[in-house]
Amino acid sequence: MVEGVSIAWWAALLGLALAIVLILRKLNATYALMLGAIVGCLVGGASLSQTVNVVVAGGQSVMGTIVRVLAAGVLAGVMMESGAANRIAKTIVTKFGESLAIFSLAFATMIICAVGVFIPVAVLIVAPIAIEVGNRLHISKLALIVALSGGGKAGNIMSPNPNTIAVASGFDVQPSAVMVGSFVPALCGLAMAVLLATLLRGRGPAPTIDEVDADGGDEASLPSIGRALVAPVIAVVLLLVNPVGSVLNIELLTCFQVDAMYILPLAAVIGLFAMGQGRNLLAFTKAGIGRMTDVVLILIGAGALGGLITNSDLSSQIVDLIKAWGVSGSLLAPIAGILMAAATASTSTGVILGSSSFGASILDFGVSPVAAAVTMQAGATVIDHLPHGNYFHVTAQSMKMTVGERMRSVPFETLVGLTMTVAATLMTMVF
Repeated sequence: MVEGVSIAWWAALLGLALAIVLILRKLNATYALMLGAIVGCLVGGASLSQTVNVVVAGGQSVMGTIVRVLAAGVLAGVMMESGAANRIAKTIVTKFGESLAIFSLAFATMIICAVGVFIPVAVLIVAPIAIEVGNRLHISKLALIVALSGGGKAGNIMSPNPNTIAVASGFDVQPSAVMVGSFVPALCGLAMAVLLATLLRGRGPAPTIDEVDADGGDEASLPSIGRALVAPVIAVVLLLVNPVGSVLNIELLTCFQVDAMYILPLAAVIGLFAMGQGRNLLAFTKAGIGRMTDVVLILIGAGALGGLITNSDLSSQIVDLIKAWGVSGSLLAPIAGILMAAATASTSTGVILGSSSFGASILDFGVSPVAAAVTMQAGATVIDHLPHGNYFHVTAQSMKMTVGERMRSVPFETLVGLTMTVAATLMTMVF
């Protein structure tokens, strides 16, 4: 908090509401979040100089997240630009065959997302394969988008993606701890996505032959599956060394506390040379950081708005409301994740706002930091796919769907996110 600044809770709500309205009006999300923070501060009684301090302090609070997100960009760039992600997706769908087509599409998207590829990009990678399979097997577009989006959501909560890094930083835990804690909820989400997609298989039109990508990608240019897996396998193994050591009580492993900032680029570079594409290091890293630019800017905006909320008494007011209603305080983390992600239509922005605004209050209820991080991130997947976010439109275009067709899948995607949230809450806070 900024010393000497105290903002009324209603002003923080006003700033948040303004940011949401501006995002809905298609203003750049970063500017919308920052403008909401500025207006909320000024209306809430802060001076011009104090408002600057709040916004700057809020931006500084996410710098640790930003550094790790930029490091993750190296891995993301290598996986996408080298064709490794595409190879993994094609191999999974081919190996499982037509009888398990829906499962293979959902599973492929989950794996691509789990190895560090953004969920919109993961859907973009698998979508051409899904369209071709859907046309051949007469699977509706509705079923296909539910399978892809649901699988992507499952992979997103157990990956070294910006949302995992952000929520881990917010509660001062290792991203690997959040990834491990999200594994079972992710499997529950995958199962729900496959179930729903199977039930929706005949509902609505299937992709037409005109929508099938005639090119289908150049198979000869893709790396072998063995080489494509080198980077993600190294990243996952190194990230899990410390949590596995803690569970097994092996002192040698528990001493291995290397941050994701080192692990992700290292794994990417090793994987790149394993694929024989070391000469493309500069080009792939440039592409990776380019894909991270929008994420970093949104994180700065989210930090600014989080600074407004942190310097207000909004969180204490909500805690008092929860106590008055007799709701368990352990539910504040998933509820905050749901509300903040819905407001911004972004998982990573939602967990930034949720952890910075309600983190201290959540921990005051006796919730462990890892449990809070896991349940908040799961909650952020419930309704982060609304039309005022980029994910909705990117996935609609990738599946060649109209806005109306894409809207039909929203309730089913919500069920997937809700399944993971319930599973995470029961696993971390009840059992």
